[in-house]
Amino acid sequence: MKSLVVDVAVIGAGTAGLAAYRAARARGARAVIVESGPHGTTCARVGCMPSKLLIAAAEASHAIDHAAGFGVHVEGRKRIDGREVMARVRRERDRFVGFVVKDVEALPAQDRVTGRARLVDRNTLEVDGALRITARAIVIATGSRPAVPAMLEAAGDRLVVNDDVFSWDTLPASVAVFGPGVIGLELGQALSRLGVGVVVLGRGGRVGPLTDPAVRDAAVRALSEELYLDPDAHVKRVARTAQGVEVAYTRVDGSECAETFDYVLAATGRRPNVDGLGLEGLGLDLDDSGVPRFDPATLRIGDTNLFIAGDAANDIPLLHEAADEGRIAGDNAARIPAASERGLRRTPLAVVFTDPQIAIVGKGYAKLPPGSFVAGEVSFENQGRARVMLRNRGHLRVYADRATGRFLGAEMAGPAAEHIGHLLAWAAANRMTVASMLEMPFYHPVVEEGLRTALRDLDAKLRSPQASAA
Repeated sequence: MKSLVVDVAVIGAGTAGLAAYRAARARGARAVIVESGPHGTTCARVGCMPSKLLIAAAEASHAIDHAAGFGVHVEGRKRIDGREVMARVRRERDRFVGFVVKDVEALPAQDRVTGRARLVDRNTLEVDGALRITARAIVIATGSRPAVPAMLEAAGDRLVVNDDVFSWDTLPASVAVFGPGVIGLELGQALSRLGVGVVVLGRGGRVGPLTDPAVRDAAVRALSEELYLDPDAHVKRVARTAQGVEVAYTRVDGSECAETFDYVLAATGRRPNVDGLGLEGLGLDLDDSGVPRFDPATLRIGDTNLFIAGDAANDIPLLHEAADEGRIAGDNAARIPAASERGLRRTPLAVVFTDPQIAIVGKGYAKLPPGSFVAGEVSFENQGRARVMLRNRGHLRVYADRATGRFLGAEMAGPAAEHIGHLLAWAAANRMTVASMLEMPFYHPVVEEGLRTALRDLDAKLRSPQASAA
């Protein structure tokens, strides 16, 4: 067996792994990166980029369908060519993947190791039983994979995950989407707007990342105008038939229903890729998912020389968070045996690219101690610019500390949430008060005036001794 001695070994060449490798190198460490699968990152290959390509096609279709509301009439029958749609999705997806692959291939050849790594001990990796790597520190950045409930396996060869969707040659006639999380909502609405018959079924009532009941209910109402959505569905049976997949469930109105779909799409969350690494034999404290306990500020696993970052950490599965975590983990790994340092963790920001868009910023509703905060709100139904664009759907709630007036976070379903979310994240990062936020400029007419309305509502409640906590 060949052997290699380095300062830092990184397992996984996704967003977090590449960031960790570069951070370790920047600190002067001798580092290698080990990858067993195809290069290209989850985001570029099967995540954020191809999904936005599908959404873009869906938005074009939706614009045609709703042009009449502006007095613009499209003569003739709209035709959606599923093969052309998916060809563009795959073509542009491959282009994005190519950029990442090019970056990986630009790394020094001696720093790139291909194969499946397994931890022999806290300082040693074996790769495919052919190479032993000894390192002062190891970063686990192995990503995640879709989690599929056992019930859905009855769909057999008609069961797909989001990875599979972007390999389709054309669009199917119908899809049952299980899971109204980020993936399920984005793909479900996009497919529906492209002429695919879609139902979205969930459990527990969750919709995307939302935890505020008022915002969640507004999102459900808006999305239900376009497709069937039940966040807390009672599914009785999933069965493969000669025609496709039969799904028997109870509808929102209480009626019993059995429908046949071309495919069942499992969008029921993701599972960290930590099994098979040998973590269970290292004496580590593991959670129920097999992920070792770690310090979120340093990404260090206990007092070991092991670090974990990105989706493998099973914390916040977002690209910008993975990049930050990778940098922190790689930098601290290169410091071993010196003490780890707290890295920069940014204000939480998550966006769902549905229509209306969904965003959660800072501390969401569920993370705020009851009685400690006040909430302001606005409905977008009568917001001026939103109504001009016929995008007047949704609700925004903003939260502030009752004692200090400092802005804490927000939840939103509405137009331009991806942009308003950034403004609010920057405000939270700068620890602004609601009063200081209202001193910022607001143009007219813009959707952001709706944000100002919510902040004014919040400011008035903060000034009122009688205002009750949200």
